[in-house]
Amino acid sequence: MTVLANSSLGKGKRMSFDIKTAGPAIALILLCIIGFLLNPAFLSEGNLTNLLTRSAFIGIIAVGATFVITAGGIDLSVGSMAAAIAGVMIIIMNSAVETLGPGLATVLLGCGCSIVLGIGAGWINGMLTTKGKIEAFIVTLGTMGIYRSLVTYFADGGTLSLDFAIRGTYRPVYYGSFLGLPIPVWVFIVVAVLGWFLLNRTAFGRYCTAIGSNEAVAKYSAIKVDRVKTMTYVIQGLCVSLATIIYVPRLGSASSSTGVLWELEAIAAVIIGGTVLKGGYGRIGGTILGALILTTIGNILNFTDLISNYLNGTMQGLIIIIAVWLQRGDWGKAKAKTN
Repeated sequence: MTVLANSSLGKGKRMSFDIKTAGPAIALILLCIIGFLLNPAFLSEGNLTNLLTRSAFIGIIAVGATFVITAGGIDLSVGSMAAAIAGVMIIIMNSAVETLGPGLATVLLGCGCSIVLGIGAGWINGMLTTKGKIEAFIVTLGTMGIYRSLVTYFADGGTLSLDFAIRGTYRPVYYGSFLGLPIPVWVFIVVAVLGWFLLNRTAFGRYCTAIGSNEAVAKYSAIKVDRVKTMTYVIQGLCVSLATIIYVPRLGSASSSTGVLWELEAIAAVIIGGTVLKGGYGRIGGTILGALILTTIGNILNFTDLISNYLNGTMQGLIIIIAVWLQRGDWGKAKAKTN
């Protein structure tokens, strides 16, 4: 009888897990149906291409955030980090035009600096959190203010604009396409695939899950907790730098308003996708769907007058609260069954 009870309990768990896993996909399908009913132009090729391209920025950053949150951390600095990196990229490329010219070498120099800056910024966040023993919330809240003030300082309170001569070379990174898909979407796909493999098929991914579940037990299991947690922030910084690389040619500028609320969107995408905010469980596939859902909501708001598109941040905030509330419900049920 015990065996039957356990088997039926296992079946119930599998069924609930399957439903939970399919939830973001079902939500995305329903949103697409709603979008089409409100305006048939929602499913036009141009709008879908635009939707996927806009999803790429937040999606790439959210992939990095999945590692951080799975390991029990949080990063509130990603939007400000992107703004600061974009500003430095533009300054470096504008300065390099005189010596390297407006060709590919200048663009590659800017992209290389972006990657170095992203990795460095992520490493700083990770080291302050692990070696400095400061809460991740406090560290990233502080660096968020630092990065945002730096780009404001670099722009002297205004806007940093990319040299017009470079834009012709750099423009295809955002506006170009390959096999019918925009370049940013391809970058998103590659980052998502690599992120999924790293989280689900490597020891590093298992360590992230173990640390997020119980950091003390992970230490007793000979996992180098500080190193793994620092690496999650480095991955986050790398993802921010990649997103910035494909974002800069879109407008060709950076200012204090660049990347505003990107941290909110990235965290929302991760939570909507099923990753547990307290750590211990992460889903890259769910994060991808979460990013698409957020972009789709914003796109629908642009197509209809039912709700002002200025309330997009309000919608994202409500989504985060509801998603965390639902997760708490799941934890409560799981705890009750355990007791």
